[in-house]
Amino acid sequence: MASARRGKVGNLPLDLTSFVGRRREVTETRRLLAGSRLVTLTGIGGVGKTRLALRVAAESQRAFDDGVWLVEFGERRDQQLVAETVAATLGLREQASVPTTQILTDYLGPRNALLILDNCEHVIDHVSKLVETLLRTSPDLRILATSREPLAIGGETVLRVPPLTFPVPDRSTTVKSLTQYEAVNLFIERAAAAVPGFELTEDNRAAIIEICSELDGLPLAIELAAARLRALSVDQVAARLTDRFRLLTGGMRGAPSRQQTLQMSIDWSNDLCTTTEQELWRRLSVFAHGFELDAAEAIAGDDLTPLGLLDLVTSLVDKSILIREENEGVIRYRLLEILRDYGLERLREADEDRELRRLHRDWYQALVTRAEAEWIGPNQPERIARIGRERANLRDALVYCTTEPGEAANGLRIVNGLFLFWISRGLLTEGRLWIDRVLAAPDGELTPLRAKALAAATLLAANQGDIETGRALITQAYDIADQLGDRDTDIVVAHAAGHLAIYAGDLPEALMVLDGVLDQVRDGEDLLRRITTLLGLAMTCVALGEPAKAGEYTDEVLAITEAHGESLYRSYALCSRGLAIWNHDPDQARPLFERALRLSGAVDDLLGAAICVEALAWIAAAKAEYQRSAVLLGAVRALWESVGNRGIVIPAFRENHDDTEDRVRRALGDRSFDATERQGAGLALDETVTFAIDDELPQEASPDRSATDLTPREQEVADLVAQGLTNKAIADQLVISQRTVQGHVEHVLAKLGFNSRTQIAAWVVEQGRQSDTDAV
Repeated sequence: MASARRGKVGNLPLDLTSFVGRRREVTETRRLLAGSRLVTLTGIGGVGKTRLALRVAAESQRAFDDGVWLVEFGERRDQQLVAETVAATLGLREQASVPTTQILTDYLGPRNALLILDNCEHVIDHVSKLVETLLRTSPDLRILATSREPLAIGGETVLRVPPLTFPVPDRSTTVKSLTQYEAVNLFIERAAAAVPGFELTEDNRAAIIEICSELDGLPLAIELAAARLRALSVDQVAARLTDRFRLLTGGMRGAPSRQQTLQMSIDWSNDLCTTTEQELWRRLSVFAHGFELDAAEAIAGDDLTPLGLLDLVTSLVDKSILIREENEGVIRYRLLEILRDYGLERLREADEDRELRRLHRDWYQALVTRAEAEWIGPNQPERIARIGRERANLRDALVYCTTEPGEAANGLRIVNGLFLFWISRGLLTEGRLWIDRVLAAPDGELTPLRAKALAAATLLAANQGDIETGRALITQAYDIADQLGDRDTDIVVAHAAGHLAIYAGDLPEALMVLDGVLDQVRDGEDLLRRITTLLGLAMTCVALGEPAKAGEYTDEVLAITEAHGESLYRSYALCSRGLAIWNHDPDQARPLFERALRLSGAVDDLLGAAICVEALAWIAAAKAEYQRSAVLLGAVRALWESVGNRGIVIPAFRENHDDTEDRVRRALGDRSFDATERQGAGLALDETVTFAIDDELPQEASPDRSATDLTPREQEVADLVAQGLTNKAIADQLVISQRTVQGHVEHVLAKLGFNSRTQIAAWVVEQGRQSDTDAV
């Protein structure tokens, strides 16, 4: 057996630059290595796999009597030399009559050592075979591998290395709070090395946030961006990220060539893919912020079978090109923006971008058109949720329609289909913005589609109390309807005009217009138009003090919605019935509002929830439950503000709100009212629903609870909850699924004995941990 060099146990290099962040990943890798003899760190190039492996190895040296050895496969592509590379690293001499693998098994068999096999992806077949052989013959051997894809052998534990945590662009993010983000800390440290004296300030805060978020928290990209500060200001670097592949060059001379530029790093990943995988990568780049398999099959699948596409998607996940995310049973895949930009460049080079963008627009147009047609039915919550997941793709489809000649009509079809979603989610400003853009696009012919879009814009403006704009829009819609002479268009425009009149306080006009089309919508096949016309009439009758007539209209709506398993408009009907009777029979009205609120809360309908909470605040005040009313008034203020309103905009009900607030303020006193109202304004939607129905506020956080029971990841999630981030925002920042985030939140609640996110936030503040979560 060949002998190793004496006098040296291991060959780990010394760090030349500081190690930033990764405390959780270091801890998790060491934990996995203690229980598994083979751990593979996977991730896209430049994510920091090698640096993480070296840090883990350095902290683990004492556990291995025979040393920790770094084996660098570098850019060698000769699979036959894998065993020879390992042997050379260990200082083992070749023997002509003995296979190198045999030399390795003889030497490592009795030894307690850790091998770091770095950059395995381009020689992965031979590495996998060698590792399997070594582990079978060396019981005390541990192997920590880095690769852009798993080795895929028995006993392997895989840990995907995510990008560094980075902040989402937000004006409210303070300089102090930025130091908890790993990407920001890395940029600041490397920037200070490039420009001595560089530091994070209020002036450069926004540019640094933009750089870290635009680069997806990818360490290689961030270090290359920081190096550019030798010639550019931080604002100039941020501005030039639209051409990031040309900007981010000039890595350290000692680095491997694949890490000299961002382009070369991703080229390396691309070269490791098969031709078919490369083709799918570039076609999938048409998706913004992720996709589901049905969309990929229709848009990017080309001639692939569904099973063939699934196999390729799985392979791209294994090779760290795609990220797989699961939330509430829904699986989505996405490319980091850097990898998407790379794919888009390849798509343009292949002259496929126009075709793919058109297919993308076709599919998403069909998605919203189908959702609109099937809105009144049992699948409504799923339709709303799916459109919510696809907002980024729908925005891209609308950009295509507003920038490509001849696409204005398709843009109108999309915004008309999205109108119901925007209303249901309270996205009034977003809806108005996109309808305005589509209406302003060239080639805008006077068609029923255009009249329908103008009617939709009228309703969105009315819901925000912008009556003047609503009137201007409905006038344009009437002009088109008059020219077309189309019965259906006349109904659409009159329907919008009637609802606008409600918000304008012109109740006789609303009654006349809506009643004028009621027989026609009852005779037609458009259930949605029938329901909303009836609800408009019910609301008008409530405001006119005609509860019996309002009850007739809501009864008809409830019969339709219950027969079809619909939720959203059933909640509106229950709410309208409650509004009709609350003043003289609050005890009967309250359960109607509570039922409506449950339905609205289940689909995140902010507008519907706001009306219900508003009315429950009135009832509480009328029954002298002033504390409860003040909390509800705060909660409803937050709901109105979240949809861009300063308060309830229907004139007939504004007086109820003002009277209630005055009455409660007098009863509690200004100081007590303001404090209680602020408490309500701090509730999340689910907490508001719970309080409004069950009279249960989140318990006060207990400051003496210990953080020692929380895992590092749970502590991190708790800190992000304290910053007010939603599960989705936390998932985006930590590059994990929303379902995983929800699991962590539930564990934190259980361990701390809490039942709300508000309690978590208060506990974090009390512990004083927010500012040092990710300190290095």
